[in-house]
Amino acid sequence: MPIDRDEPVDPAVHEVPKSRLRSRADAEAYVASVCFKHGPPRLLGIELEWTVHHAENPRKPLEPERLRQALGSHTPSSLAPESPNDGLPNGSALTLEPGGQIEISSAAHESMSALLESLTGDIAYVRELCARAGLVLGARGIDPWRPPRRLLPVARYAAMEHAFDRIGSGGKRMMCSTAGIQVCLDIGERDRLGTRWAALHALGPVLTATFANSSTVLGGDTGWASARARSLLHTDPPRTRPAPITADPAADWARHVLDVPVVCLRRDNGDWTAPNGISFAEWIGGSLEEAPTRDDLDYHLTTMFSPIRPRGYFEVRYIDAQEGDEWMLPAAALIALFRSETAVDKVIEETAAVADSWVDAARHGLADPELARAAEAVFDLACRCLEALPDSPAGLAERVAETVRRRLETARAANEPSTTGGRREHHRPRIG
Repeated sequence: MPIDRDEPVDPAVHEVPKSRLRSRADAEAYVASVCFKHGPPRLLGIELEWTVHHAENPRKPLEPERLRQALGSHTPSSLAPESPNDGLPNGSALTLEPGGQIEISSAAHESMSALLESLTGDIAYVRELCARAGLVLGARGIDPWRPPRRLLPVARYAAMEHAFDRIGSGGKRMMCSTAGIQVCLDIGERDRLGTRWAALHALGPVLTATFANSSTVLGGDTGWASARARSLLHTDPPRTRPAPITADPAADWARHVLDVPVVCLRRDNGDWTAPNGISFAEWIGGSLEEAPTRDDLDYHLTTMFSPIRPRGYFEVRYIDAQEGDEWMLPAAALIALFRSETAVDKVIEETAAVADSWVDAARHGLADPELARAAEAVFDLACRCLEALPDSPAGLAERVAETVRRRLETARAANEPSTTGGRREHHRPRIG
């Protein structure tokens, strides 16, 4: 992960041997302590994913060997166990998602300009590696042409695929066909935790709608602005939908995590399939042969895929992958907004009407008038914040403003009365 910590940790939690967990209370205290670490917001990180395609035919299935040849010594061990998995020139790490999607995770930075410059260099390097092998990185949040297919023969992914297939087709597509932008932000001071947590969630529908670009699946229009967001919301609801917003995020997240079913049960024989429907709390309570350890709980935390995932920092996961270098626009907007506590408070005010509109954002994007109004206000605020930051690259605020303006105008044009006098009707499904 891109953000490391060097501050002292609570010895009552972290210096105890990895013993068996005997009570739910102990497990909840541990989750709250490791997922929510307080301190001045300082470090930044970005993780970027792309689907990978043959340059001559993006519909052609990707072969694992072709991908391994392209990445060379940077190939992750999940694809080539003997690979050294070398880091990228500017310090980013390269990993693969189950369907062969490439993920680049930046090193942690204090400066936004240094972060963007470093990541831009590593992306260019990986694009060149792919180009030499006749491959290109995708430009959408979901594979527009190919059916989902798992490339990595990894026990974790086999167990997840088995578990998600019980629920529906969304899980396999989420695992093997989607690509997103993840922005990593420090949690901040203890007294601001609840507000920052609420603001990040309230921004989710607005940023999902503004940067939705994944409407095509298997060559056809899905009717959803972000089919990527749709697949995430429908994969495994307790695991992938937004967390509840409460006055005590750490305690409530810990309770939530313990109630989510175990999806991977690590075994030496390579079969990690978990029994259906057993929550981690039930595991502690004796539903499986041996009580879980803290290592097991740490691993369970990695199988939570909510739009904002607390990992000692906030990992913001709700933005579709973008074309070219446009990934930096939503990332810079988020960074700028969360550099200012005044802006964080303003975000909550500007998004109040759409804070729960996750499905509307995924389905309609900026064609939803309420989301469009909120986006206009939020990005005006973000651009003013960017202009005020000394480490914001020159011209970036203008690029954000122009991109959002163009997308709003496109959405408004789509909502204009048709030649027959009608407007496109919006049906507003809710998560439930």
